[in-house]
Amino acid sequence: MLLRKDQIEASLLEEKKLIEDGKLKEDNPLDLSETFSKLCDACRRGDLKVCQETITEGANINARDKYDYTPLILASLCGHFEVVQLLLESGALCERDTFQGERCLYNALNDRIRNLLLSYDYSKSTDPLQPFASHIASLLLRDHPQTSDILVAGAGEFFHLHKFVLCARSPYFSKKLSAVPDTTSWKLPSVIPPQAFGIAIKYIYLGEIPNDVGGGPGTGFSEDEILEGIDKISRQLEVRSLWDGILEVGDRRLARQRRTDEVEKGRNQLETWFKENVLRHRVTVDAAKANDVRWDRSNSIFADVLLRADEFEETVGFEESNSEEQQALEQDTLGSRNGIPIGPVEQTSRSASRNRKLRKSTLFPVHRAMLLRSEYFLTMFSSGFREAQTSEHLQIVPIDCSPEVLEVVLKFLYTEKTDFHLELAIDVLFAADLLLIEKLKLKAAVVISTLGNGSMSEIPARLDTSEQLPREQEEIDIYDVIRAGWLTRVPRLEEFGARYFAYRLEFYIDEEDFADLVRESAGRIRGRQETDTIELLDDIRYYLSERFRLRFEDSGLEDMMEEEAEASADAVQSDKDDKLPEDEGIDMGTMPSYESVAADGDPFLENQMVIRTLDGEIAGDELEGDAINYKILLGKIEGLLGRLKLDA
Repeated sequence: MLLRKDQIEASLLEEKKLIEDGKLKEDNPLDLSETFSKLCDACRRGDLKVCQETITEGANINARDKYDYTPLILASLCGHFEVVQLLLESGALCERDTFQGERCLYNALNDRIRNLLLSYDYSKSTDPLQPFASHIASLLLRDHPQTSDILVAGAGEFFHLHKFVLCARSPYFSKKLSAVPDTTSWKLPSVIPPQAFGIAIKYIYLGEIPNDVGGGPGTGFSEDEILEGIDKISRQLEVRSLWDGILEVGDRRLARQRRTDEVEKGRNQLETWFKENVLRHRVTVDAAKANDVRWDRSNSIFADVLLRADEFEETVGFEESNSEEQQALEQDTLGSRNGIPIGPVEQTSRSASRNRKLRKSTLFPVHRAMLLRSEYFLTMFSSGFREAQTSEHLQIVPIDCSPEVLEVVLKFLYTEKTDFHLELAIDVLFAADLLLIEKLKLKAAVVISTLGNGSMSEIPARLDTSEQLPREQEEIDIYDVIRAGWLTRVPRLEEFGARYFAYRLEFYIDEEDFADLVRESAGRIRGRQETDTIELLDDIRYYLSERFRLRFEDSGLEDMMEEEAEASADAVQSDKDDKLPEDEGIDMGTMPSYESVAADGDPFLENQMVIRTLDGEIAGDELEGDAINYKILLGKIEGLLGRLKLDA
């Protein structure tokens, strides 16, 4: 239905008033902060690393600068495909039926970026927390594997719930269950209709508020009674935002914003619970005694399984070893029923060896309900394995990763947050692959391919080895990255590694490690024939051509060549028409080289920059030097293939 101009103006005026009153948030608010300005500058330049860093710092990627540009519009306008991809994956909005979304599509520099914007999953972009909220809501309907630990009954209806979710989301349940953590059942007051309690519980579990609250003939309660019950239960459970949501359910945009805000609030509440309970009560013990730990099933943080992660072995001196082992680990218990081990769990070593290796294990008390976001744990707890059985003490499940990496994994499962440093990224990638957590795996790949300094959207002015990052200062081991991409089947890392090599090929082409990597890439093709290509080298050749092509385009080589051709044609014609007798027999087109002029003592050219190629020869100018360097690098690749006796 088309709206008249006056209707559109009235709608915009009403929206503006709601924004001014603070009831409605602007999709693209003005942001003049230093962090946001840094993000915008990085989007203009195509600096993936800075973009990732500012997003991690909390920059609002959907805000706009003083010129009314969003980061996504800037990256699209400047033609930085990888930056556009990163912004979309991080939650940048590009809705086709909005002004800013249409601007972004219209201003995209090329069809590749435009197609990316058009093909991206808009619902995922608009609500990046939707998978997290869907999992929490699904716990109400999941009957296998069994994860609930409290039963609420009322008027013939039963609700199988989770204490940790109730405590995290409702101050009322937090106080009640903290006082009596052994509670396994709760009876609903008769004055509260079960339909009203069901709506409240669905809201606590991050479900959407229904448009129709129910009631009427055959339900036992009228609609007014259910609404009155919702009002009462929202006050009792101290979730007044539920009642406010009921009142605003008719306004689509306000309801959508309230839904987004409530999911964000719920995520923050679960994060607080995770930090104050799971992380706070983790226990570090000697690895040899980790399986002897006994943790009561009835405990104050409602944990129902222990995850174990072992630290890497270290060599320590005698004094350090003694001082660490003399500190017996004791947990402060706030009651007799919290199930946390009491007393020393380590004994002083009597070994005086300076080379003794200490190994520690960290145990995390967690909840199966949240672990089910991993297909690995879902299969484990749905099976007949020992880990899925109920016992007096919590089962200990070992995970093949370090405690720091396991903490990252658990934080993602509990909060959907994935802020970790580059040095942990490869380990997180392998852990996510082991536990079948695809979204975390993708995030680790994004961190590696952005913070790893592998994107060269900013083409250097010169191909000069002095401008490259010294090898000892590189933040990642690119060989590990490539092999990790192969092992975890992440094409993004394979492409990143090839691009990384291509933009630094002069440093790596002569290394034996690089030759071994090429040999491994060739060996990944089963039954390889002489006519088969080597995938790694194919990708490197592609990005190598892109590297020099972009340098030529940035230098305006094509335009210069056309202008020079026209000028040359005009000069030839002019020579034919205007050649004077005294010019005959003189080569007017021969100019001395840099070296010959400098040798004659020209003070001006002595200070000019000499362009040398990778083989040490002097080139006439930068563009000629780049063309020669490109051929040299391709020749080195062919030479490597010959040395390895490989055909590609």
